[in-house]
Amino acid sequence: MRYLVTGGTGFLGRAVLARLLERDDCEAVYTLVRRGSVDKLRRRTRDLEGADKIVTVTGDLTAERLGLSDETVDDLAGQVDEVLHLGAIYDVTADDAANRAANVDGTRHVVAVTAELGARCLHHVSSVAVAGEHTGVFTEEDFDLGQQFGNPYHETKFAAEKIVREESTTAWRVYRPAVVVGDSQTGEMDKIDGPYYLMGAISAFGRLPGFLRVPAPELGATNIVPVDYVADAMVRLVHTPQLDGRAFHLVSPRPQPLSEIYNALAGPLGAPKLAAVLPDALGSALTTVAERLGATPAGGSARDIALAEFDIPPEVLPHLTFPCVYTADQTVEALDGLTPPEFGDYAPVLVDYWREHLDPNRARRHRPGPPLLGRRVVITGASSGIGRETAIKVARNGGVPLLVARRTEELEAVKVEIEREGGQAHVYSCDITDAESVEALVKAMLADHAGPDTGIDMLVNNAGRSIRRSVKLELDRFHDFERTMAINYFGALRLTLALLPHMIERRFGHIVDISSIGVQTGPPRFSAYVASKAALDAWARIVAGELIGDGITFTTIHMPLVRTPMIAPTRIYDAFPTASPEEAADMVVHALVDRPKHVGTALGTLGAVSANIAPRLVDVVMHVAYRVFPESSAAREGSGEKTPGEDRALEAGPLSRGAQAFARLLPGVHW
Repeated sequence: MRYLVTGGTGFLGRAVLARLLERDDCEAVYTLVRRGSVDKLRRRTRDLEGADKIVTVTGDLTAERLGLSDETVDDLAGQVDEVLHLGAIYDVTADDAANRAANVDGTRHVVAVTAELGARCLHHVSSVAVAGEHTGVFTEEDFDLGQQFGNPYHETKFAAEKIVREESTTAWRVYRPAVVVGDSQTGEMDKIDGPYYLMGAISAFGRLPGFLRVPAPELGATNIVPVDYVADAMVRLVHTPQLDGRAFHLVSPRPQPLSEIYNALAGPLGAPKLAAVLPDALGSALTTVAERLGATPAGGSARDIALAEFDIPPEVLPHLTFPCVYTADQTVEALDGLTPPEFGDYAPVLVDYWREHLDPNRARRHRPGPPLLGRRVVITGASSGIGRETAIKVARNGGVPLLVARRTEELEAVKVEIEREGGQAHVYSCDITDAESVEALVKAMLADHAGPDTGIDMLVNNAGRSIRRSVKLELDRFHDFERTMAINYFGALRLTLALLPHMIERRFGHIVDISSIGVQTGPPRFSAYVASKAALDAWARIVAGELIGDGITFTTIHMPLVRTPMIAPTRIYDAFPTASPEEAADMVVHALVDRPKHVGTALGTLGAVSANIAPRLVDVVMHVAYRVFPESSAAREGSGEKTPGEDRALEAGPLSRGAQAFARLLPGVHW
């Protein structure tokens, strides 16, 4: 037996190909594919038993004569016994032009070529959608009952079947599947469709106790079958004699109430189930009210916004249920005992596959094991200080730190330490103040870590620069502000923007910005440094509201004074109480694991509140601090204010009583 198959790269097409190739009488399966899909066909069929029987025929369903040359048609003439036409657009969200080109024009071209090749029979995959909005019973013998269509997909499936019935000079058989879902044994599915649109919403309800029972009216019924049943049934019917000129309903033997489908999915998704205890009349009334509200501009906008939050296209909503019942008596008789399984029996398998491969939010889920297991975390400034300690702790929590700094040798040392403890890390040299360097960095990281089920999960904007200098010494040093903005704001922003497209595509990402307690307290001499940190705070606060729907979240850490190489030049800090890099890293890990909006200290919060309640008093306190703490030698040297012979004794010497009091009273503030 030799076959010509269209749509072999599709989900149902691959399942049908597999079953044709398994047959002992199969000699060859000529498979029509577009030139650009040849490799896709090979990838999807290389593991099939008998794949060597597949003969690729390059063409185009939407082109006259399927885009086949005279030579190809001559070679196939007399060589094809059965034509199986599965190629079509199966998408209620596609526009009319796309549906018509593939479903209507494509079917007409297949009908013509089937006759030209001299094939025995054309097997056309239609859909129960040909029933349109017909109410009541729709039998296998029914076709044109004057029904209306509310969707281009439904209308073109009807038009395509009509072409087969009226224009084919070859014997034909028509197959009308119901809503086709994944394999009942493996759960495999190629896209979000039908009940899969509900899984995201049901999964969100999983935050409620699963033992709850929610009273609800019955909102209608659908009809769902797994792809393995459809493929098995179709291939059996193709090879059963004396069935030409008939249509076959590949459907569930009974309508499946929407509440039944919901409950079958709610169980494995951990969501409360529905208890259909409210009268059906109430369900009809609610549907009518919803339709009328949806027809208003405000109601339609609100509905679309709500649906968008659960990734449900508005076009799908009216087609979640069917207005009619499909009988399949003749099909059941012809299949001689082959029936579809109950949806509830294989729903857990569908859910498992969806969770692992189709859930658009799967990257967001917490994973079993260590809190950061498998998370790839970009850490800038990872060569020393807070960045180094954060990288080590991320690895200890199961994460994979991507170490970023300018000094490669120091990064390699951090990597060695992480690997010595059994973790893994990757080193990337980059100057985040340079656009080309950041572009190369992101390109390299994505090449190394972006896969079908992997990617870059988190970013810690830790690299920074601090300048401690009063504004009187900065009057002719505008570059002080440019330098702090270059790394603390523009550098962090440049890297964040470069990674956002990847995170948005994965629908998950968490950015941790290491800010400063100085943003909350406003200490003197840090105008350049604090302003650059405040800029990043403001940017993240605004963008967080825009991107939360894409699964992108932000944590701002208002870090207290930490004893790192960055503060070493300011010798007075030697006498200050400070946090250790390890303690600071604990704050960062908390931000990565728990993803709070803000991490800080009680003192920082007090400073922010005080600035709003008593701003003039805060100014006075800060001015006193300005007076009691000395200017650093580094600040004077850079400004040209240092007197001949002055050394670092001023800031290295003992602090005044007032300065000591400030340091003890407000520990952690950058004075």
